[in-house]
Amino acid sequence: MHPFESHIRNVPDFPKAGIIFKDITPLLQDRLSEVVAAMCADIDWNEVDYVVGIEARGFVLGAAMAQLKGKGFIPMRKKGKLPPPVIAETYTLEYGTDTLEMIQNQKPGRVVLVDDVLATGGTLRAGMKLCEKNKLEVKALALLINLTFLNKFKEDGLPVKSVLNY
Repeated sequence: MHPFESHIRNVPDFPKAGIIFKDITPLLQDRLSEVVAAMCADIDWNEVDYVVGIEARGFVLGAAMAQLKGKGFIPMRKKGKLPPPVIAETYTLEYGTDTLEMIQNQKPGRVVLVDDVLATGGTLRAGMKLCEKNKLEVKALALLINLTFLNKFKEDGLPVKSVLNY
């Protein structure tokens, strides 16, 4: 068992029946600097210009990673939260659709795309598409938790770097 696992709280039937939610709040409260260092491991930072964090926990983790590695940070937000000009990517969730937005980028760059948990992958795939539309090449996907039984990211050969795998 990874030492971080004892700091993750399992919440049954949240946000709906049958789901066991992995609450990382206690882990971030007790061991944030160690989490950030672990998420930065195994990434070739010479190939990265910026860190892109997906709202909201991806902001916390991604900004801390950018700070640690001396890189810029770019927020990826839910629809309507950023001033124009923005570009958007709409994606399907198990219960509807959602949209991610970024401020329109003027220069190409290489990025690490960060989020807290990879479940089915809809949000992360939309984030990757949005980066590509915005002249940003995704060099790595950095995640705290990968629920591997719910997605095929590694099987698809995508550059997933996750600290904890379930």
